[in-house]
Amino acid sequence: MNSEFTIAVHSLVLLAYRPDHMATSDMIAHNVCTHPARVRKVMATLRKQGYVAAKEGIGGGFLLHCNPDEVTLAEIYRLTSMGSVKPGWCSGDEEQDCMIACNMATVMDHIFSGAEKQLIDYFGQWTIRDVLEQVRKEQQSK
Repeated sequence: MNSEFTIAVHSLVLLAYRPDHMATSDMIAHNVCTHPARVRKVMATLRKQGYVAAKEGIGGGFLLHCNPDEVTLAEIYRLTSMGSVKPGWCSGDEEQDCMIACNMATVMDHIFSGAEKQLIDYFGQWTIRDVLEQVRKEQQSK
């Protein structure tokens, strides 16, 4: 999984926490603990899909433009990280005269696809609001 998923979820939860406040990429980046350019890249993706609204220029920033009760982590995973469970390289070679070598990549592909499906199913049980509520519970337990 890549960090874009975490940045996207963190950003949406932050915006859901303060739904009437605009946040700049610098403010979000400070909260996420990453570089503003990384935040801008993720926020551009979220904006294109309608999860956030953006105002450019002085006094600009990002606003939540979705219902945090309805947006699941599965949606955000599909948007930012789909296919990331499978590594870029798989062992074996279909041309080899060995049962293991010529079939391993296909078998592992099926395994990774199944794992990603289970991950998406699990993430589908969580909304942005759920994550915000978990953050609140963590804060209360301190």
